[in-house]
This record gives sequence, structure tokens and C-alpha cells, in this order.
Amino acid sequence: MLKSVLFDLDGTLVDQQSAAAAAVVGWAAEYGVTGPEVAARWAVVSEKHYRRYQRRELTFAEQRRRRVREFLEVEASDAEADGMFEGYVRRYEDGWTVFDDAVPGLRAVRDAGLGVVVLTNGNGDHQRFKLDRLGLTGEIDELITGDTLPMGKPDPRAFIHALDRLESTADDVVMVGDSLENDIRGARAVGIQAVLIDRNDAHRGADVPRVRVLTQVLDVVRR
Repeated sequence: MLKSVLFDLDGTLVDQQSAAAAAVVGWAAEYGVTGPEVAARWAVVSEKHYRRYQRRELTFAEQRRRRVREFLEVEASDAEADGMFEGYVRRYEDGWTVFDDAVPGLRAVRDAGLGVVVLTNGNGDHQRFKLDRLGLTGEIDELITGDTLPMGKPDPRAFIHALDRLESTADDVVMVGDSLENDIRGARAVGIQAVLIDRNDAHRGADVPRVRVLTQVLDVVRR
């Protein structure tokens, strides 16, 4: 029997991608890095090192430093890299926005008598700050962050940890997220049903339950 809905945070409730793309352009220009491919290159570099953090090969701070050094092509001490990254992160945080369907979607789940849980690979302090800043803290019942997981999504251990934390079985929850690999395939690998939020209809051929807005989640869930 369904008890809770697990929501990814970045890309699912919060428009992280647009914030990152806008932030890096102004930040990179301060270091003489410009051009039409700046945002795309930053996304590739960020993804590479963030995945290493998810696999616990790097700490949260280390993946930030490596992103700075590779993207700006600089040799920098840890303290210098941290200072450089702060210039980016201030812009990034100022650009955070909540998707229009996020709060209505969360409230629909609560109105159905189900728990609302955020399961994110992100760092706990940073994600709590994000939820507070965007007014989402009061819309959720529990937050499970990457630094408490044995491994990040899509590793099965991330989902098993979440089930243990919630004292639930795979049949008790459903996972909702924007990443086919991290959220959907990761959850289904341990028997959790999952729903892809695909606002831009980018995954039309994916053989998974799919919605365009979060208020439709419960319409496609087996209860």
C-alpha cells in the first residue's frame, strides 16, 4: 500500500539547470572565458566531477574545486578554488526558481494522505538552504540527502537506505524525478515504481510512466 512519494529535488522541484547556465556565463567572463558554448561546457565538467562525488570518489568540496580547475584551466590551491567557486555559487543561488507545478504537486500528494519525501544526491546543508530559501521546507515531510547515503542515486544502496530510513518496503513508495538514469531506472532496479517528470516531452519513447506536470503523478501510480 502506497505510503509516501519520493521526489528528486534539482530538475524536479527546482529549476537548477537554468540557474546554473545563467550563473556560469557572468562568472566565467570574470576570468576571460566567454563564448556560446560556456554553459554547455560547464554542464559537462560539472556532471563529470559531480558523478565522482555521487560515487564517493570525491568529497563535496573536492568536486567543486575540480570543476573550477578544469573549467577555468587554472592551477589553484584549495582555498583559491573555493574562493573562485563562491563567485559562481552566489549567482547560481540567486537564480534558483521553483517550477510552477512543484507546490501544487506536493500538496496533491499530501491531500491524498501520503508522505512527501525529498531524496536528493545533493549536500545536506546546501539542499536545506535551498528548500528554506525557496519556501519549500514546509511543503515536505522528510529530506534525505546525498551525504547521508552510502552511495548516490542511481546506486541501489541509495534507495535501500531511503526505504530503511522510512521504515518502508518498495511497495510503500513511488519515486518521481527528471532523470531516467538516476531516479527512474535506479528506483525500478530495487522494485520501486517510478514516474518520470518530462515537462518538455523529451523522453517520448521511454517505456516508463511519464507525466508533464507534477499534479498528474497520482493519476499514473498504482496504489
